[in-house]
Amino acid sequence: MENFKVLKPFGPSIVKIKMSNEMIEEINHYIDTVILDDQKIKKLDEGDKLIGKVQQEFLMEVDFMKKIKWAEFLASNVSSWAKEDLKKEIKNFQLIKSWVVRQFKNDYNPVHWHTGDISGVGYLKVPSHLGNTSQPNKKTNENGKLQLIFGSPNLFSKSTFLVKPELGDFYLFPNYLMHTVYPFTGTDEERRSVSFNAKVQFVN
Repeated sequence: MENFKVLKPFGPSIVKIKMSNEMIEEINHYIDTVILDDQKIKKLDEGDKLIGKVQQEFLMEVDFMKKIKWAEFLASNVSSWAKEDLKKEIKNFQLIKSWVVRQFKNDYNPVHWHTGDISGVGYLKVPSHLGNTSQPNKKTNENGKLQLIFGSPNLFSKSTFLVKPELGDFYLFPNYLMHTVYPFTGTDEERRSVSFNAKVQFVN
């Protein structure tokens, strides 16, 4: 599929897919509405349960996820991943929860992993620039990027994979994959993402 790609930067595979413009707009409209409602945002707040050192983290409501067929979108792509990489069929996909992360300059997400079996992140808003490194001679600039971590570096084996956030990109990965999100600087723009945790069962 044009918008579906299995990546193998190290041991476990990950998947890169693309969200439609319509889905991005619909989720962003929902988020923009929720953040104006103090009572609702207090009810949905997930900051005390998540590790992120960011401005705001809150759950997406079940009714909204049903409306946009969110679980179906995720299940379809996880199923394609299982078929292509594991040659297995998914018997059951259970979405545990999905949440929004609103990150601004100097916010970050420490190294962590997720519950369930499968997790993922999709980008709904990305700042026009993420700032420069403190030392201009650095070869890489991690600002605002997601870093996936697996094992330790060895000959012919990488242990990290750096993801630059791009609007509409969505990455699926095993829940146990350690990862972190670096802070960014130099802008007041928002880096907005949506994540999820899910359990899966395979056909025997």
